[in-house]
Formats: sequence, structure tokens, C-alpha cells
Amino acid sequence: MGAGTPRLHDPWWKLLGRAVGGPRQIAGKLRRALRTAHLYLDPGEIDRRLARIERAGVADAHPTRLQLVFGGLDMLRFVISPAARDYYEQLGLSFGFHQLLRFLDDPVSLTDPTGFLSDRDTIVGHVMQVVHLNPVYDLELLEMFDDGVADLERQLESMVAGTHPRHGTIAAIVEEPDYHARLLAYVRAYRRDRATPHMVRPTQTLRGDPIFAAAERTFATLPRFLRYCTRIPQRAGPLLLRLIRQREFPMALAEPPDA
Repeated sequence: MGAGTPRLHDPWWKLLGRAVGGPRQIAGKLRRALRTAHLYLDPGEIDRRLARIERAGVADAHPTRLQLVFGGLDMLRFVISPAARDYYEQLGLSFGFHQLLRFLDDPVSLTDPTGFLSDRDTIVGHVMQVVHLNPVYDLELLEMFDDGVADLERQLESMVAGTHPRHGTIAAIVEEPDYHARLLAYVRAYRRDRATPHMVRPTQTLRGDPIFAAAERTFATLPRFLRYCTRIPQRAGPLLLRLIRQREFPMALAEPPDA
């Protein structure tokens, strides 16, 4: 798997250089960082984005800003990190080095696990730079923008064609040579029908773990994640205490198994 990707055959120092990119790529990273900083300072932006998602017919739950932040931390520690570690162990690659490459390619993509305070290009870039366990959450998140999913399709087309301006930096991170082609096919199917079967990456050591399966099911889609966020406390004190004490996914808050 991924025998032809730079991520698997280039030396570490070359991968670092690829991830940083040239002046044009660095300027783009700075622009995204400034836009994200502006979004963080705008207290009404999350409400506006939730309203757009509701108008798009994607979800209708309305967690608070704090619930989103701490729900995102739960998603990160109970699903994203364990699944990523499992994946890189399968490939025999360093998870820590991968995180460094991700940071160098786009520092902003690591600062907002929920994506609610990221701009469109950051979300699109994140989906393209990481072989996702299940990308449907990010596609639903892109419904916050009128042209979000369409822009992802356009950028994937240029990535597959080798003409994308970030082709070199993203190629330094992605391990599977057919990932963008498969993702492009899925995005096209999703645009035709949101109910199209998800593009799920299988896990190995986590397979059969009922707690991980419940967490994966609960955080798999944007509507389920938002519902989860509304079930956790609203105030900062209880949320912080829960973050310290809750060491594994709370099964009582899990979404029911799919029919």
C-alpha cells in the first residue's frame, strides 16, 4: 500500500522540506492563519455556521461554543488519535513524525479539531492531507459554505492531475497513492446523494473493540457529533473536571447501533 508515495520512500529531511513548501505555499499558510485568528475572535461566527448547516438540511442541534470545544477534544482523544495511531502502526511509520509533517504543511489544521472555526480552504486542505477514517464529517462541515463541497471536488481534480499548488506539500504527507482518486469518486457520489455509503478506512487492532466502535459511530457524522455535544455539560468547571476524570468514551452518550 502506498509504495509509490513520497511519504514512504523519501528521506525525512526531504519530507520536511516538501511539507514546508516554497514562498507561495508559506504565504498561503500565513493567510489561512490570519483568517482563522479572525474567526476565533468573532463570538457570533459559530452560531452563523450552525444556522447555515441547519438551512442546508445537514443538522439541527445547537451546542454552545464550550460544548463544541470539549466535544471536539473527546472526538480527538477517543477516535481520531487512536485510529491514527492504529493506522501508522500498520504502516510501520512514526505517528509523531506524521503530526510534525501535518503541522508544517498547514499549522492551522491542527488548531481546530471540530473544524467550526476553520475557513473553507483549511478544511479542504485537511481532508486532502490526511487519509481519513471516514471523511463524511468533513464533507458535511463543508456544507457551511455555499461552494464548499464543490470546491473540494475541484481541488481533488487538480490534485489527481498533479496541478494543485499544494501538490508537493500534500504528497509529502499522504501515504496511499490512490487516496485522492478514491476520495474524488466519493465526493462526486456524495454530491449526487448524501446517503451514499461512507468511504470508511478499516482498522486493525481496534477492530472488535466495542468502546471504540461506539465512539466511532457517535463521532462519524456531523449531526451525531453535534448531538453528542449537547449531552455534555455547558459550564466550564464541570467540563474541565470531566476532561480530567473521563478516561474512556462514555458509553451512556453513545449513538445507538445503526439499523
